[in-house]
Amino acid sequence: MATKLEYIWLDGYKPTQSLRSKTKIVDDFGGKLSECPDWSFDGSSTEQAPGGSSDCILKPVFICPDPQRKSAYLVMCEVLDSTGKPHESNGRSLIQDDDNDFWFGFEQEYFLWDPETDKPLGFPKGGYPAPQGPYYCSVGAKNAFGRDIVEEHLDACLEAGLNVEGINGEVAAGQWEFQIFAKGAKEAGDQIWVARYLLERIGET
Repeated sequence: MATKLEYIWLDGYKPTQSLRSKTKIVDDFGGKLSECPDWSFDGSSTEQAPGGSSDCILKPVFICPDPQRKSAYLVMCEVLDSTGKPHESNGRSLIQDDDNDFWFGFEQEYFLWDPETDKPLGFPKGGYPAPQGPYYCSVGAKNAFGRDIVEEHLDACLEAGLNVEGINGEVAAGQWEFQIFAKGAKEAGDQIWVARYLLERIGET
């Protein structure tokens, strides 16, 4: 049976890296990280290699089910250069994670954007919403904007097995937050990046 593996990585753009991904089809996959082979990509298109020598390597480091595709998994990867050494954009390789008994938690605050107004959801055309106050942990159509996207993202994260601790509306119109905790800095980072990938993918629609 064919399985879809979505390889996810961070590109080399500065000052802010972006998520990238591509799908690998494999047969007879058992769902384990050790079964995910290294893969390559064109680093000249992601600010990670020159055009004349563009091969970069994806090294799988984290796997979880993909809740939105059939027979599929999400595979977070580190980026290696063509010699197999960690790429300069690979911040994960620098993490000293010798004691996995430590818990790490991240809050992710974000705005949902309205392409029609080119402003956050809830911002009126040609103006601004009321000052902060009504939107924090709010309910109701007057103060909470985009909850359908937020709830879809929460369900996707939970179905993927990510350790989401909660969600809430934040202080501005169209602003939301989710929290993820995990043991070990690398594990927590991997989970938060996969959660962010899911949010961005859901936002495509």
